[in-house]
Amino acid sequence: MVNLDDYPKLKELDRHKMLDALAELPEQCREALKLGKKAALSPVLSLIKEKEIAQVVVTGLGGSAIGGDLLRTYVADKISIPVVVNRHYELARFVGAKTLLFAVSYSGNTEETISAYRQAKAKKAAVVVLTSGGALKEMARQDNVPVIAVPTGFAPRAALGYLFIPLIVVLEHLHLLSSQETEVNTLVSHLEELSDQYKPEVPLAKNYAKLLANQLHNRLPVIWGSSGTTEVAAQRWKGQINENAKAPAYWNVLPELNHNEIVGLEAPAELLRRLYLIILSHPLDHPQVQKRISITKELVAGVTAGVSEINASGEAELARLFSLIYLGDYTSVYLAFLYGVDPGPVKVIDRLKKALREEK
Repeated sequence: MVNLDDYPKLKELDRHKMLDALAELPEQCREALKLGKKAALSPVLSLIKEKEIAQVVVTGLGGSAIGGDLLRTYVADKISIPVVVNRHYELARFVGAKTLLFAVSYSGNTEETISAYRQAKAKKAAVVVLTSGGALKEMARQDNVPVIAVPTGFAPRAALGYLFIPLIVVLEHLHLLSSQETEVNTLVSHLEELSDQYKPEVPLAKNYAKLLANQLHNRLPVIWGSSGTTEVAAQRWKGQINENAKAPAYWNVLPELNHNEIVGLEAPAELLRRLYLIILSHPLDHPQVQKRISITKELVAGVTAGVSEINASGEAELARLFSLIYLGDYTSVYLAFLYGVDPGPVKVIDRLKKALREEK
């Protein structure tokens, strides 16, 4: 098994520089704020002046969709219209002229997102594209649709700052959301503090991300969040373990899981002993959910391989949310090293996309 304090060995495994991408996330968030502020939104502004926006839709997949999920939960108590995330070729029937739609594809070539973009244009929605290039960028340029062009060279899952922060800045531009600059600046400062705690130079004994990776090694991670607060962080943990560590992981949310999944921790005993539960908690969790977390931990004690409750840190809402995400990102990369794999490539996804192209 790889020694997580063997920095040269980690660099050797990390051929696609995922550790560097994690270290650069604070600066990425700072730059993403600037990109959002510079966005040329005049085509959308002219459309919005003529009508009232009834809903916001973010269409995307994978790492390009998680920003939409963050947006959905972050603004739920801040704006009076719904935010919906679409992960499909087709758009819901309600999408129309009163919809503000963000088409998000880091590569610009995600076929589901391109399909949804075309439908959004046909439905006369107000569209903003967030991408690094590809066919989507070219189509948007031809259609006079605003494009927020983010830097190339990242794996989509490593471009979270670029794929989320411009969304809130656009809503600010359109007077749907108050100024977010203080929130983002506080987020950047907190990420810099956390980076100093989780970076590979920090030894295992003092590095919580490395310690968690050790707990998850050769076990099946199950991540639980709470509706409206940490649900997206739990989903992100699951996806990052899948893509970075190339390992299975599962997620669910409280209080829903207390009505079904909790009953599924009785059998088979040999499988349950391989599960490791991560429970993500937040100061804004509903008081009853906080009680549920405490009781649930007692109920599963001794049934699984272990349980860790991780509390959000930080002085502001975005900082707290990203504190959980950032820890999960680092943990997933260290878990990849423990399995002796490069966290960068996603070869199965690449093969799937190739097979889909060949079928056409």
